[in-house]
Amino acid sequence: MKVFLPILLASKMPAGAFLLCVVSVLGCGDSGDGSATSGSKDGAVAPRNEFGVTDPVVLRRALASSPLPAPPADSTNRYADDPEAAELGRMIFFDPRLSGNGEVSCATCHQPDRWFADGLTKSKGIGIADRHSPTLVDAAHHRWFNWDGRSDSMWGHTIRPIENPLEMGGDRTMVARLLLEDPDLNGRYEAIFGAIPLVAADLPRRARPIGDLPSVEAWERLAPLEQDRINRVVANVGKSLAAFQRTLRGGSTRFDRWAESVSIGGDGGSMLDASEIRGLALFFGEAECWECHSGPLFSDGEFHNIGIPVAEGLPRDPGRYDGSLLVKEDLFNAAGRYSDDAEGRQAILSRGVKRDPEAWGAFRTPTLRGVGQTAPYMHDGSMPDLESVLRFYSTLEGAVQLDHHQESVLSALDLDPGQIQDLEAFLRTLSGPGPEIESMEPPHAGGRHRSE
Repeated sequence: MKVFLPILLASKMPAGAFLLCVVSVLGCGDSGDGSATSGSKDGAVAPRNEFGVTDPVVLRRALASSPLPAPPADSTNRYADDPEAAELGRMIFFDPRLSGNGEVSCATCHQPDRWFADGLTKSKGIGIADRHSPTLVDAAHHRWFNWDGRSDSMWGHTIRPIENPLEMGGDRTMVARLLLEDPDLNGRYEAIFGAIPLVAADLPRRARPIGDLPSVEAWERLAPLEQDRINRVVANVGKSLAAFQRTLRGGSTRFDRWAESVSIGGDGGSMLDASEIRGLALFFGEAECWECHSGPLFSDGEFHNIGIPVAEGLPRDPGRYDGSLLVKEDLFNAAGRYSDDAEGRQAILSRGVKRDPEAWGAFRTPTLRGVGQTAPYMHDGSMPDLESVLRFYSTLEGAVQLDHHQESVLSALDLDPGQIQDLEAFLRTLSGPGPEIESMEPPHAGGRHRSE
């Protein structure tokens, strides 16, 4: 079976074999390591027995994808692994008082019992968002945040939903007032970050630099020093939220246990069944899904355009094209004054981001860990289940013609029903037990955490 790769917009990788994708992007072709891909449908998919993988190339790729280590350090957030900051972030995560109507919290769109997503096609906060809410589980491994990479740190990205009118509809001055007026939150905050040099009574009820006219005018009336102090509070709130979110880990999966068994000489037969092994061999072999869903996170972290069908008459989402501009303009980016490492590696990467027309419609490759828990799929939530995604990439029915600057055209994978079933079975082995959610939500927290 011949498969191939669309142009990989952000990473500029050479064309090769198109990869199967679940949720966003897949695939690239030749690995560049000199290894041959497994053969054709009629017999040469990676050699295997019922429970073992005997093709050394497939086996090497599979074992390189486990285990998932602890999240990488975030030098831009000195409180990233501070337990007290994580506890404050946990409380704030479930608190609807950060929203404009007092009803929406972070947990509205990132529900613990839905793998910290919401199960909706388009996320619902105060309004309806333009995209599907991605999971926060294992998200601390990402290099860029949001589908379009508009933030370069987890803490910076946690601030955006608070002020987004379709999400929480609040603002940074409301956040500062809450931290000043709530004794419990104030005590916890000041124990970590020090006293807040602001007086709640002196602050306007709503004020922010971008937004509705009254809020912007109120912000402009504040002295620059007051503005900076408010920004510092909201940056620290973001760092606390990030510290909490870094604790949201999917845990060991059946695939990880298979890899552990095989790595010490076992065949993994008690971990994965025959269908799952066949799917594994496809994933790391003939379909070459591993090229873009690579490494222990099952994501290359890059941005790709895969021609997801768009409803007739609706505009194309610019994706990374706009995200690259947003990350550079973000006051709370890794290179900004509120970063704890404004000259570090991530800051250098962010300063170097270019707004490339070839990034139009490109979205970040999502992790496939926990993918069985996070339907619907794609950035717009347009595919309801894994089978729909696999069938789309098998036929490319309804795929949008790639833009003029792209030189390749998608080619259907032409999977047979058994291969679709096997790939789905394997993908479902990538879910672990997930974060411990019992007693996670503070007793006083309210807000709309279910999707009515």
